[in-house]
Amino acid sequence: MPLVVFCGLPYSGKSRRAEELRGALAAEGRAVYVVDDALVLGTEDATVYGDSAREKALRGALRAAVERRLSRHDVVILDSLNYIKGFRYELYCLARAARTPLCLVYCVRPGGLSGGPRVADAVDHRGLNLSVSWRPRTEERGRPLAVGTPVLREPQAVDSVASGRTQAVVPKELEPEETGVPDLPAPVTSEFDTCEKRMVSTFYSPELMEALTLRFEAPDSRNRWDRPLFTLVGLEEPLPLAEIRAALFENQAPPPHQSTQSQPLASGSFLHQLDQVTSQVLAGLMEAQKRAVPGDLLKLPGTTEHLQFTRPLTMAELSRLRRQFISYTKMHPNNENLPQLANMFLQYLSQSLH
Repeated sequence: MPLVVFCGLPYSGKSRRAEELRGALAAEGRAVYVVDDALVLGTEDATVYGDSAREKALRGALRAAVERRLSRHDVVILDSLNYIKGFRYELYCLARAARTPLCLVYCVRPGGLSGGPRVADAVDHRGLNLSVSWRPRTEERGRPLAVGTPVLREPQAVDSVASGRTQAVVPKELEPEETGVPDLPAPVTSEFDTCEKRMVSTFYSPELMEALTLRFEAPDSRNRWDRPLFTLVGLEEPLPLAEIRAALFENQAPPPHQSTQSQPLASGSFLHQLDQVTSQVLAGLMEAQKRAVPGDLLKLPGTTEHLQFTRPLTMAELSRLRRQFISYTKMHPNNENLPQLANMFLQYLSQSLH
């Protein structure tokens, strides 16, 4: 079944989008499996991206987890940064080997790829290990807020990056009379809310965000391992479910490498005849060149074509060319070529010697 690779910097909404896609596909009765950093590491840890050795081990673990889950029955969603194009190519090779389609969903934070999340009217509080909430202002705690109404948040800190420095603000809880919003029953926590809380629980320092931005290799739809590519800016843009379904369930899988495919069947006597024909051609060539001068056209046994004689040839050189021809022909056995084996070998000699 298909592979969906999410790509983007932290705070770009990847986990929210992955959960949205998982819910949509699961509602259709499809088996969906999500692989993310927390599943591999056992817990969320942003510091892994600050250590090249640990990050390399994480990529290997993610690749192994995806490879184990790729099957004919499950849709696999990889929710991670996936910002290195070489790693995305490895995932493409996994899908190609499994003969399954794949697509790439590129999540972009509004305002560009540089810097951290931006929060308006932020107050500078240094040294706080804070997280960011991506909840839209109109959907805070499930309540519609009037224009200009202060944002009602849980008592947690919100950090931002503005003018190249870290800024954070800890908003206080507002009383109902301060907001002007009537009391409403407590909202029921949805799957998306749970995913959002999990997504923002890891803090990326401004230094790490800057380093990830500099190392980030944006997807390019011109690369075969980055297409089909779907780019989503922010969380307000709707997820193109119809296009993603078409890419996953209607497109053909990437063609596998020829070297990984089973060889076509051939008769049991094919290799024996190949060895016998090439031996006869070499024996005839060694005998014919004893009486030939440069420029003569040699007629060899079993062939309908001629070989132009340019210089004396040693048996060692001809044997090496014969082994190369046999190795290539064994990779493409075809019983229909048996009558033409001698001429094919003669053409190979002619091209290799001139």
